[in-house]
Amino acid sequence: MSADDDPVIRPYESRDREAVRQVCFETGYMGDPIAWQWRDAESFADLFTSYYTDHEPGSATVVEMDGRVVGYLLGCRDTRHAGNPVAPLGRHIVRRGLFFRPGTAGVLWRSVRDIGTDAIRRDLPSASDYDARWPAHLHIDFLPEARGRGVGRSMLSRWLDELRSDGVAGCHLGTWAENDGAISFFEAMGFRRRGRPVPMPGMRDRRGNRHHSQTMTIEFA
Repeated sequence: MSADDDPVIRPYESRDREAVRQVCFETGYMGDPIAWQWRDAESFADLFTSYYTDHEPGSATVVEMDGRVVGYLLGCRDTRHAGNPVAPLGRHIVRRGLFFRPGTAGVLWRSVRDIGTDAIRRDLPSASDYDARWPAHLHIDFLPEARGRGVGRSMLSRWLDELRSDGVAGCHLGTWAENDGAISFFEAMGFRRRGRPVPMPGMRDRRGNRHHSQTMTIEFA
């Protein structure tokens, strides 16, 4: 392995925006590409990255290998500032007709049905992710070539240390409940599962089973 192949962690810069969006799309299904289920890359990337790159870039870091962005940590110090996380998707639905766009319409119509069913069963998630005990949150993703090098641990440690230094009470995140590797990683970093897994509207595995989201939290006090 040459020195050029070694991962380099650095602050996010505006020139990284498209690369971050691509990493998001290529890792959107528990670290694998999401295109088989959600083909529209623009709407998916907006949903999970646009607030952080466009409104809180100072809380973001990226990892480079051989001059290419292969991973990121996108942070938010106060979840209330992020607004409604679904709002970017709503704009794509209205302006670009996602409910009728092949490769993406299926997951959206399925989401509508799931939300209706979950509402009847009173199994909908909370309308807000904010809690004063863990006001910050994050998203973290890496392409396969960046994994297994300790990069995730290093980036997450830096983020948590920054929050502690700034007096932030704690941090939370949401991950796929079925992603045992991710949950084990976050637990090793001090996060703990908070509450039960909740169904994710529209998301299915390749056999048609519903996926679930697991909230995880860490407090610094």
